[in-house]
Amino acid sequence: MLRLRSYIAARLLSSTSAAPTSPLHRLLSAAAPAPAPAVSPHPSFAVEQYLVDTCGLTRSQALKASTKLSHLKSPSKPDAVLAILAGLGLSTTDVASLVAKDPLLLVAGVDTTLTPNVAGLTALGLSRSEVARLVLHHPSNFRLRSIVSKMHYYLPIFGSFQSFLRALNRGSYLLSCDLERAVKPNIAFLLECRLAVCDIAKLCTSTPRVLLTNPEHVQAMVACAEGFGVPRGSGMFRHMLHGVAFLSQEQIAVKLEYLKKTFRWSDAEVRVAQFSRASEEGIAVTQV
Repeated sequence: MLRLRSYIAARLLSSTSAAPTSPLHRLLSAAAPAPAPAVSPHPSFAVEQYLVDTCGLTRSQALKASTKLSHLKSPSKPDAVLAILAGLGLSTTDVASLVAKDPLLLVAGVDTTLTPNVAGLTALGLSRSEVARLVLHHPSNFRLRSIVSKMHYYLPIFGSFQSFLRALNRGSYLLSCDLERAVKPNIAFLLECRLAVCDIAKLCTSTPRVLLTNPEHVQAMVACAEGFGVPRGSGMFRHMLHGVAFLSQEQIAVKLEYLKKTFRWSDAEVRVAQFSRASEEGIAVTQV
């Protein structure tokens, strides 16, 4: 037994026991406890639960919205966005509606986009309650860095925030479209047709697509109105543009024929009907 113990001791002492791959080292390593993993400040951040508890969404709304926010690992960014919304005076119900409509608002850049947008819009003369209305109705537009420059262009044309908001509610792409490609050329052409700025605003409040469509179509609308004998610059020119907007020649012909047959009107009487005040009130040929 003494010889066996001496042999084992000699083998251990003569081996490269300091080497990390020695049997003794492996034995000690296996017995040592593993280092504790690093602890995340938000180890189990649950987006869906955050949307329910903090944003006021229903469970079904949160489930749907969370698919667009699955990359969130902490509440720091959405908390900052919610602070901006609270500063605008939006209620808990408003916030829930906003987030359900546009979940990506919660990950918008606060310092790079939202805060500058609020400052820029109020500098244009909008009150915080008006900014809140804009955000509430069109949250995706609030995430655009170009919103201030576009509002700066539109407000003098429409005359007031209220008028512009009515147009925006009918044509939500007014703030996301390319001004240079369609809007500015169309307004410039309508001004050339001797429409006053206030008439352009009235036309585009009821039919905002006039601003957004390609300029060739607006030119065709003007030609159609002139074809009915309504000259540019006349008091009824805007009403006629409203009446023929986005109708094909075939559709116009069908509607005019309907008027003649139903009421036994002559061509001249049909033209008089086209020039009536009813056109402005939405019961022109487009409603026949």
